[in-house]
Amino acid sequence: MHHSETADSAPVLHVAAAAVVEDGRLLVVSKRAAPEVFYLPGGKPEPGESAREALERELREELGVGPLEVTPFTEVHAEAALEGVPMRMTVFRARLDGRPEPAAELAALRWIDGAPGGPALAPAVRDHVLPLLGLGTAPVPPGPAVPGN
Repeated sequence: MHHSETADSAPVLHVAAAAVVEDGRLLVVSKRAAPEVFYLPGGKPEPGESAREALERELREELGVGPLEVTPFTEVHAEAALEGVPMRMTVFRARLDGRPEPAAELAALRWIDGAPGGPALAPAVRDHVLPLLGLGTAPVPPGPAVPGN
């Protein structure tokens, strides 16, 4: 008898999330269900929806803004902080087309630089996304300036 991932264990939760970085700070949000823990904005795809489509819909629902630019960034396998089940998080780098404001199930949003003393972060953000972005670790030497904004 072979062991399948979904039959006897919890199904893997798939989530699409946005890594929005402006001026060296990452946008994180907290949900009303757990206002003390901050996550990347995003959510679960609806049936038949791609991760990118889900992300665009969730950004509009939760933050009232859409993405200007969305580029695939990474995929994180971790435990979902709120649900406590295995999670596969497809992370996109995104720029927003306006100023985000928390709506729907969100309690708050913050811009963090990953420095100690910031808000409590979901493990996937703290352990995987921040290091990949070069935030919250030793200072990163400045790279070449990017023209335009």
